[in-house]
Amino acid sequence: MSEPWLSKPWLTVIGIGEDGLHGLGDGSRSALARAQHVFGGPRHLTLAEVGSRGREWPVPFDVAPVLALRGQPVVVLASGDPFWFGAGGSLAAHLQPGEWVAHPAPSTFSIAASRLAWRLEAVHSFGLHAAPFARTRSALHPDAQLICLLRDAAAVGEFAKWLSAQGCGASDLWVLEALGGPRERVRQSTAEALSFANIQTPVAVAVQVASTDTTFKGLPRSPGLPDAGFASDGQITKSPIRALTLAALAPRPGEHLWDLGAGSGSVSVEWCLAGGTSSAVEQHAERVTNIRSNAANFGIDHRLTVHHGHTPDMLASLPKPHAIFVGGGFDMALFDLLQAAAPQGARLVVNAVTLETESALLQLHAQHGGELLRIELAQAAPLGRMRGWQPSRPVVQWSV
Repeated sequence: MSEPWLSKPWLTVIGIGEDGLHGLGDGSRSALARAQHVFGGPRHLTLAEVGSRGREWPVPFDVAPVLALRGQPVVVLASGDPFWFGAGGSLAAHLQPGEWVAHPAPSTFSIAASRLAWRLEAVHSFGLHAAPFARTRSALHPDAQLICLLRDAAAVGEFAKWLSAQGCGASDLWVLEALGGPRERVRQSTAEALSFANIQTPVAVAVQVASTDTTFKGLPRSPGLPDAGFASDGQITKSPIRALTLAALAPRPGEHLWDLGAGSGSVSVEWCLAGGTSSAVEQHAERVTNIRSNAANFGIDHRLTVHHGHTPDMLASLPKPHAIFVGGGFDMALFDLLQAAAPQGARLVVNAVTLETESALLQLHAQHGGELLRIELAQAAPLGRMRGWQPSRPVVQWSV
């Protein structure tokens, strides 16, 4: 027997703009009229004029009060499009498809782009209500356009200072206040000169990235970021080796990596920048600190989870991987553990610099196949009054 809500949704998620009830369609108005309970932020409840039926979201945010009313006529109010940095996705994850219906309104991103005559498909969009500003770092390159939702008026000045600290103080910056309603205001400055007072909420900021530093290019998209950009005690997969390692790991959006013996976490960082997630395992406390610092600096700390401990003790608690990288501490015993723990088809890449590990890789390559690569690099360095080649330790890489 089917549940009653499968034929008649009990929950309606409504996107509401700054124009309040005037901007809602007939479906949204009808749902509001029927609702016994209406959830939203204080601003949403005021705009919708729901009176005593209104229930403010708990702090911290939690969907449990809505789910507790399952089967009753309930409305959830959200700003603009509820499925773009809104409550819609959080609620839908706990519901069957027939339990809810949504009536989205134009998002802040859409309204902002229309005010600035920007092509929305070319804009980088960020919800920074509770996220660090570093989430935008990979989008900071000359002429890039960003639209960022911010938590409050104070965050506008903080974001402008952060942009300036990244070398982007010359960027044009628009403060977009209460878009779509009678209080709407759009003001322009540069990040370094921003000094607006009385900023109204809800507020967003649009940025056209620029820099007075002619060497500023932003983060490159290719693997092998400069070593100097990472906090490290010297235990780091160097840039050219890292590029070859990432090519062998073949990161794809949504895939998960085990980075075992992670060192500085540089491989994990670049994997996450490519759209994946990573579990980095490191036994040394000071390196764990470096990994966390690097994750925060590159704005991927929501994608990279650091585990402090010995690799064999950690494997059972890690999410199943699509790929595994072992940069240190590999031996035959660890290979046996990985064979037992990893799902069929997971990609394994091991880098070896010691003769003992190299010998193990030669044996495993003979038994299991895959690709075996010896990497020998040398860099030009002073040699007396002239220059010569300074070789690095050779690396043997096995990928299977």
